[in-house]
Amino acid sequence: MRAWFNHVWPVFMWQLKQDRWRIAIWLVSLVAVTVLTALLFEGLYPSEGDRQRLAHSVLNPAITMLLGPAYGVDQYDIGAIMAHQMFLFTAVATAIFSILTVTKHTREEESLGRMELIRSLPTGRLAPIMATVVHHVLTFVVLAVAIGSGLSLLQFESISAEGAFLYGVGLSAIGLFFAAVTALCAQLAESSRGTVGLAFFVLISAYAIRGLGDVSYDDLSWWSPLGWILETRVMVDNRWWPIGLVLLLAFVLTFIALWLNARRDIGAGLLPARQGPMQASRWLQTSFGFTVTMQRVSMIAWAVGLFIFGATYGSVLGETGTYVAEIELMKEMLNIEQLSGQALIEEFVSMLAVIITIFATVPVVLSMYRLTKEEKLDRLEPVIATATSKQKLMITHVAVAVIFSIIVVSAAGIGMGILGQMSVDGLQFSAVFETLIAYLPAIWVMLSLAALCVGLGKWQWMTWVYLGYAFVVVYLGGALEFPEWMNHISPFEWVPRLPVETFTLVEVISLISVAIVVTSIAVILYRRRDLTG
Repeated sequence: MRAWFNHVWPVFMWQLKQDRWRIAIWLVSLVAVTVLTALLFEGLYPSEGDRQRLAHSVLNPAITMLLGPAYGVDQYDIGAIMAHQMFLFTAVATAIFSILTVTKHTREEESLGRMELIRSLPTGRLAPIMATVVHHVLTFVVLAVAIGSGLSLLQFESISAEGAFLYGVGLSAIGLFFAAVTALCAQLAESSRGTVGLAFFVLISAYAIRGLGDVSYDDLSWWSPLGWILETRVMVDNRWWPIGLVLLLAFVLTFIALWLNARRDIGAGLLPARQGPMQASRWLQTSFGFTVTMQRVSMIAWAVGLFIFGATYGSVLGETGTYVAEIELMKEMLNIEQLSGQALIEEFVSMLAVIITIFATVPVVLSMYRLTKEEKLDRLEPVIATATSKQKLMITHVAVAVIFSIIVVSAAGIGMGILGQMSVDGLQFSAVFETLIAYLPAIWVMLSLAALCVGLGKWQWMTWVYLGYAFVVVYLGGALEFPEWMNHISPFEWVPRLPVETFTLVEVISLISVAIVVTSIAVILYRRRDLTG
């Protein structure tokens, strides 16, 4: 048994060398955002009256669905504000980091053939995955210490040392949990794409279950690890025992992942793969048909996830007006003036639509980057050797990604529209559905940027940074009072905010034109450059 863990340290050092800059940038960014946000909240809400008005504004189901329940509203100090506004948001960001990094060091290494080389050396059978576990444990220990120290050094009266370190430990615990979930998914799926899809499905489900539990069914939140960390009531009651539950479940999932990894073959997944026909159909023999077939599982999984995501928000729209109509501060945060009833609900629909469509952009970008994965796996050269050109390959993947975007946004719109119509009298399904569909041109701009990175053969991280920036602008722009020019950098800010604003073709045509021009440049660059296997 001990031989299975031989030479964990050298493999760990190799992984750390690969990720040293990525981890450093991520740690510094997350700590900086956390500390700077606390400083900004101190400036935005300096008086007791400002903080109490904010406390009244967060007591509504829409905010609870987004951020979780607010604790300490009787004395809503900077610590309580910080915990409520940022804890769940940064926890989701930490979970995404874990999913992408663990996938890179497990299933992706197998797909690229590197794991077989590592296992051919005198390394234990479980050394690579154990090195990944150690890698993430140490990373999140550093994160917990850094965030705890950073918040403590602010010396705010409302942010105690215990609360600051509990905040950091809570983020690290959720990061370790989703690292364990991803490690387990890597044993089930037979590709990195499948691993990411399964892990993101767990994350979206955990977020939706937590949201429904916090708004309507209290016991339901206990079925989500995101609900567990919110039960710490960080900065208010500082409960440590929910962290133990998260870490215990992470340990159990890690043990199961190790056990399964020791019993499966390299490159194989434990989920049964359906045996295909002996001869390919005419559809499968086309470039477009083959690409759709390769991505159809992801399309279905993301469509189901976005349908649930949209339906979750649609189910609580009926309670929005009751809680917000008389709160002046909330109207200012959402740029609402003298609105109530149906108009107020429509304003919330337009706000939630942006958040949902930004989430829907993730699978679209991943679909485009599938072409890069195929290139790294040396699968494109046999294709290029036939009558299929690189230009056709690029255009095909862009077309499939466009279809992907229509499917996932439509699924979210249908879910939100059906449940919204049921929960709000007079709210039209078509109004909600059109609100989400209107953001498709903005998604296509993000897709064109991803295609440009594929055409260049590098800088793919730029797309994720840009998408993250767009999310921050939407999520925190109103509260942090970003200047207008910062908002306009995001393509999502150029879309008419239906059903509040009037639909105009100028912005939509401009976004589509930008997407077409950037995509055309990407196709030209991809056609001219050599493949990098």
